[in-house]
Amino acid sequence: MKTLILAGLLMTGTTAHAATTESRLDSVQQRGTLTVCTTGDYKPYTYLRDDGTYEGIDIALAESLAKSLGVKIEWEPTRWKTLMPDFLDGSCDIAVGGISISLERQKNAFFSDPIAVDGKIPLVRCDDVARYQTIEQLNQPSVRLIEPPGGTNEAFVRRELPNAQLELFEDNTVIFKQVADGEADVMITDASEALYQKRNYPGLCAVNPDHPLQFSEKAFLLPRDDVAWKAYVDQWLRLAKKTGEYKRITDQWLAH
Repeated sequence: MKTLILAGLLMTGTTAHAATTESRLDSVQQRGTLTVCTTGDYKPYTYLRDDGTYEGIDIALAESLAKSLGVKIEWEPTRWKTLMPDFLDGSCDIAVGGISISLERQKNAFFSDPIAVDGKIPLVRCDDVARYQTIEQLNQPSVRLIEPPGGTNEAFVRRELPNAQLELFEDNTVIFKQVADGEADVMITDASEALYQKRNYPGLCAVNPDHPLQFSEKAFLLPRDDVAWKAYVDQWLRLAKKTGEYKRITDQWLAH
């Protein structure tokens, strides 16, 4: 009997705690600001302009989310190798900018419903497309890979292409030029980024963008266990896709 009473008290205490824990859905509206972490270096999703403002698919989507809540945005800069520590310190309500869903990130955070399907592919000089079709061709000591540190690109290369040479390059906004200029042979990146960047670098080609080496999805990063906040973000995203707002935003960046 004592055991049952104790269990009942514990359950009551847990329920009361859950009821009093404030969701970001409430705190964002009370503050009047949505704090958004983003790297600002990953077109077409997030890019920090010279004038200090941001642009990109996820930037426009975050602005739409803020508008739906009737609040302003406060941008919080981060980098790929510090994204999770920066997010977990609690200063951001959401993180955006072409973030790939991964089990490692899922251990510490929630994700919104997927925004887009994507996948890892090689970005190479067009003359070399036939040389870099498969994992076997890429995973050779003679292949010079170049990747930004700390993200899922580096994780993929270290896991799948351990025999290739790997250079970590800090500036993700000009990393493609290293391949174009012959300073590296291959950049493994998401098909969406490769297809976007090849427009800026005509000598570069995306290898098999419709058949990626690894399946992935992109989503917004959300605080773990905040079910009310995730439910709101997911419903807003669903409506944005159904009303055509999502397509209008993505077409500005991805339409050929």
